[in-house]
Amino acid sequence: MEGFFMPKMFYFVNMKWNNYIKDYQSYLRIERGLSKNTIENYSFDIERLCLFLETNQIDVSPIKITDETVQQFIYSVSKEVNPRSQARIISGLKSFFNYLVFEDYRNDSPLELIESPKTGRKLPDTLSIKDIDALIAAIDLSSNEGERNRAILETLYGCGLRVSELVSLKISDLFFDEGFIKITGKGNKERFVPIGKLTKKYIEIYQDEIRVHLNIKKGCEDTLFLNRRGNQLTRAMIFTIIKDLAVKIGLNKNISPHTLRHSFATHLLENGADLRSIQLMLGHESITTTEIYVHLDRSFLTEVMHSYHPRK
Repeated sequence: MEGFFMPKMFYFVNMKWNNYIKDYQSYLRIERGLSKNTIENYSFDIERLCLFLETNQIDVSPIKITDETVQQFIYSVSKEVNPRSQARIISGLKSFFNYLVFEDYRNDSPLELIESPKTGRKLPDTLSIKDIDALIAAIDLSSNEGERNRAILETLYGCGLRVSELVSLKISDLFFDEGFIKITGKGNKERFVPIGKLTKKYIEIYQDEIRVHLNIKKGCEDTLFLNRRGNQLTRAMIFTIIKDLAVKIGLNKNISPHTLRHSFATHLLENGADLRSIQLMLGHESITTTEIYVHLDRSFLTEVMHSYHPRK
């Protein structure tokens, strides 16, 4: 939709959907404690369905929409996106309609009989310690941002943080004397993550030599990592820093801040850490999530089997 023009039908569809969407967003925020980004993703799936209704001139509310109409929408989406994105959209819509059933707006969900496409488990790219050292070595330390970027990469890899956790990390969350940092993760859940001497050292260099000279904007006084204008860094900026370094060293892998988090978990596991400890450090509620993240090569599993199983 260009500018501020909203097609008439879409306006009416939206009028019928808006209040339910707002109630659902409040439920996700207050009762489920989800982050702003997660709520936006859930809302985007519903908006996509609304746009489909508008395009096809289907004037129906979320209370009256039938499973046939939802199936038509899923079929149209399947021609535009890959199975993984399709599964995510179905999951988002199921959550919305399950909420409507829970609140007695509907008797049943129009997605009850719709199955998500089988996508298999996607294992993220992992980096070797050599790759990570090469990325960090490629940082230009002669620039002010260089020291900051080194501290950022060391923190992502050294503590296994999500990018959203990194950009919102506070100075008051650093408990260096105790050897921990406090992380506020998904759903505002707090956890304490051990911090190594090297990561601590690079954060302190950044704080003492670079951050101290910035003209810090109001409201960012306690935010650890800042841009050159003294504002909080965006998630997109962290992606850019990492992707630029990967290009610089000719790393032929599709990497993101999440790759460093995944590598943190993989290297811990390969060195003998147990899944439960990794789960706590990553802030996963379910250990099965940790199992999906942690990619194990067969030779390592064989080695563990021969070393630790009584049937050698």
